[in-house]
Amino acid sequence: MEVKLTAEDCASFDTHGMLVLKDFYSIREEILPIQKAIYELLGCIIQRHALDICRAPFDGDTFDDGFMDLVKKNRTYGGEVYDTVKMLPSFIRLFSGRKHQQLFETLRGGALTGISLPSQGIRIDLPNEDRFRAFWHQEFLYQPQSQDGIIFWAPLVPISPEIGPLQICPGSQKEGLLKYRKTSRDPTLPNAFSIEVKNPQETVDRYPAVAPLVEPGDLLVMDFLTLHQSGTNRSQRARWSMQMRCFNFLEPIGAKLGWPASITAGTDVESIFSEYIEHEESQ
Repeated sequence: MEVKLTAEDCASFDTHGMLVLKDFYSIREEILPIQKAIYELLGCIIQRHALDICRAPFDGDTFDDGFMDLVKKNRTYGGEVYDTVKMLPSFIRLFSGRKHQQLFETLRGGALTGISLPSQGIRIDLPNEDRFRAFWHQEFLYQPQSQDGIIFWAPLVPISPEIGPLQICPGSQKEGLLKYRKTSRDPTLPNAFSIEVKNPQETVDRYPAVAPLVEPGDLLVMDFLTLHQSGTNRSQRARWSMQMRCFNFLEPIGAKLGWPASITAGTDVESIFSEYIEHEESQ
């Protein structure tokens, strides 16, 4: 499938730093294989731990049947699912497919496309578990491969107000990299959760924040500098979404840094962006 964008699409992305593409993926050929693989993987994990969890036959609308029961048995089983779903070939084929490269190079004319493998994943946000929410941030600070990067955010479940849509500040990418602060909000969390935008509400108030209600098959595209945060899940179901990222090898800042991996892969972003990150005690 060839990716085709209108001139208006490209202009809107340049202005707002985001774009919603309806029905970008084929449900039958691209989304259902991922959902089916997740369903089967859940079955493997349930069997591995010899759990008594009954599940209905596979259906794309309820591919995660049994997941919440699994988490209730033991929260660490949810982490096991999170770590393994990114290894599924159907997901790997999607994020490394030609469609994403074509889309990236259409929006970033003349780019040499790169994909950082540790930066691709399937996020699972449990109901009423706000501890692992990603608060207001720009992707570039956590994914320093290139300032010229794009996030591809795609849901595997329908995104309703209750399940928590992604919250975005259109146009915020034009401010460049914002100032951040290192907090001790929860020292047991990974480093990525302890670096937050400084004075986030003051920054967010400058923009008309939006929260797109997208469906499986839709794609939300965002600039690496567009300010955004996770929604709050107040439903009875986990929010499953795919995060995939491309970057431009030719962008000067990324090339100077040597296209380092993400913060979750161990990159010391506090050293790279030392002039942008303050510590609580210095304020």
